[in-house]
Amino acid sequence: MRIIDLHCYPGTPTWIESQGPYPAELARYWKREWVGKSEDEVVAEFTEAGVQACLVALDLETTVAAPPCTNEYVHGMWKRHPDRIIQCWGAVEPAKGEIAIRQVKKAVQELGFIGFHFHPIMQHFAVNDRRHYPLFEEINALGAAVMIDVGTTGMGAGMPGGHGARIRHAHPGAIDDLAADFPNLKIIMAHPGWPWVDETTAVALHKGNVYWEMSGWAPKYFPGNLKVDIRGRLQDKIMFGSDYPSLPYDRILREWSELGYSDAVMEKVMHGNAERVLGL
Repeated sequence: MRIIDLHCYPGTPTWIESQGPYPAELARYWKREWVGKSEDEVVAEFTEAGVQACLVALDLETTVAAPPCTNEYVHGMWKRHPDRIIQCWGAVEPAKGEIAIRQVKKAVQELGFIGFHFHPIMQHFAVNDRRHYPLFEEINALGAAVMIDVGTTGMGAGMPGGHGARIRHAHPGAIDDLAADFPNLKIIMAHPGWPWVDETTAVALHKGNVYWEMSGWAPKYFPGNLKVDIRGRLQDKIMFGSDYPSLPYDRILREWSELGYSDAVMEKVMHGNAERVLGL
């Protein structure tokens, strides 16, 4: 079965450095070392798992003053390994205003990116903040998609004040507003959305332009209602993502298989919905 992984980070030292003060806390959160690997090692892990990866850039420069893992960086990895890396999600900082809009144009028109990933908690904004609507207007006009984290994050977890981040910025209600205001914008919600899983489900079901990928969680810990809905009313909305390198592929893929879904449902989750919605 083809496996499209919609949510993979580069996993290299450049990506680790772009996280500023967070790697030490992420190591504690994930209970393992949080260090970079070589590009070849990362691609070898994609190959061993049999996944086709969509890489995610990271730009937290305005909130942690760290050098970004840029759109150009992930584009380079894509072009060097097109058999395993099939697309990229760009990263832009809404707080950069016109600079972000120029970066969006370049990423789509020159680099050929499928869309953009936003990390509302770590970028200190909510996607329904109308001050940043010119950025989403540009993305929408270019026909690109967006992938937006929903629910809490391990970044900043346990730090005093969460290092200034607010988990409420990633509430699904903000995505509900964005989807209503931009009905032609394809929106992928990233992660299961805890602690607002039922509200995230409601947004996915109500908004025809909103979809949902399940990265960053071990599947056996998906909430019970979500496990049921994936085989039923959400089966045409759910897509596979890993949040690589957060969890090992052997565990993620094994636990997905242990959920007991039919082959038809698994085909949709692992590749069919991403092919249909995103043209992968």
